[in-house]
Amino acid sequence: MLAKVQARLEALIDWETRSRGPVGGATVGGTQGGGMRVTVEPAADLLARLGDPERAFRVVHIAGTKGKGSVAALVAGALEAEGIRTGVFASPHVERLNERVRIGGAEIGDEELATALEQALDAQDAARVEGTPASAASWFDVLTAAAMLAFQRACVEWAVVECGLGGRLDSTNALTGEVCVITNIDLEHTDVLGETLAEIAAEKAGILDRGTSLVTAVPSQSEAGRVIDARAEALGVCVHRPEIAGLDIRGENRALAASVLAALGSLGVEGAAGRALDGAFSSAVLKSSQLPGRLEVRELEGVRVILDGAHVASSLERVLGDLEGAELLSGSPVICIFGTGADKQLEALLKVLVGRVDRLVCTSVGTRPVRSPREIQEVASGLLLAVETAVGPRVALQRALELAKPDGIILVTGSLHLIGAVRPLLSPTDSC
Repeated sequence: MLAKVQARLEALIDWETRSRGPVGGATVGGTQGGGMRVTVEPAADLLARLGDPERAFRVVHIAGTKGKGSVAALVAGALEAEGIRTGVFASPHVERLNERVRIGGAEIGDEELATALEQALDAQDAARVEGTPASAASWFDVLTAAAMLAFQRACVEWAVVECGLGGRLDSTNALTGEVCVITNIDLEHTDVLGETLAEIAAEKAGILDRGTSLVTAVPSQSEAGRVIDARAEALGVCVHRPEIAGLDIRGENRALAASVLAALGSLGVEGAAGRALDGAFSSAVLKSSQLPGRLEVRELEGVRVILDGAHVASSLERVLGDLEGAELLSGSPVICIFGTGADKQLEALLKVLVGRVDRLVCTSVGTRPVRSPREIQEVASGLLLAVETAVGPRVALQRALELAKPDGIILVTGSLHLIGAVRPLLSPTDSC
């Protein structure tokens, strides 16, 4: 049943797989630039047609350039450990659609997902007949509505919801988060969100509503921080900034998640037997919050393969720094399989790899807007990186394996979509 319903879903416009345009200046239901629809009205209309399922639970809403998924997993894991039934809506998925909707710590089942999707798609069909905003609903609009319906049916108490892109005009902004999170701000999706940190911060701060709480690691005196704080002040939003100086990626994510739990505690949310929420994450929660393609270690024919979908230069810098700090890249040749989206800052990403990898095998995934292997090769050669191309991830992995044997390491990075293509070909080992 899921395959049949998913075919209906795939017939809709999916802006994760198409070129986008800038968000400014569009009208309700309108398009701009490359044609991306830029209003939350279709998602709001769908939810209304489904009986506003998002009102059946409370919401933590997460935006930011990186770390959204990890913070969401930590918060949800901690709430579940305290006996609070929790749902997570995250994106993108790495291997299968079900990854995006988790209930009670597990991926949603095929039947439950199919049922929710079918009802959301039927609601869109009705909107087409009546000519209301949901008639223009995208792939992500429908999936968002279906996830909220699934959460309602599963009787979740809290939903941890990750923005798909930006915040202000994201489909998830049809919801209201009692606690909002902006993990960090960097230059990303500049064709949609704006070309400056201030513009991007304004889009992400659009998830704030009057009287809510905000947890963020964006420094208050930074260009982005000033924009966020001005928005928070205008809405009477209480801002919490955890201390993150000197922390690695995981440490920073845990600090943000702990601050979210503290903010929930200030709202009167309690764990089992009235226990106060805190950020002392158990080993079980830490293990369950490890996401695919984030500092993940696998294996192929005895060669270690490290997977991380970093697609922003600052994020890739942090990833490599953490790997080097853990001595996971030292003393062995590093062969990097690299591919990235057409909207990513290619040269900035490749500059991070200079002097840190011994050879680059560049490739691309599917038909989504990506940098071609030839384009990557040309930029990499200009940076004096040793580079070659491969037609598709499977070929790239085989070539990297040839280059890495007997004592090398393979690093796969630049895109979670690339990770999703490579990961099923590997054997599991441990996380970093």
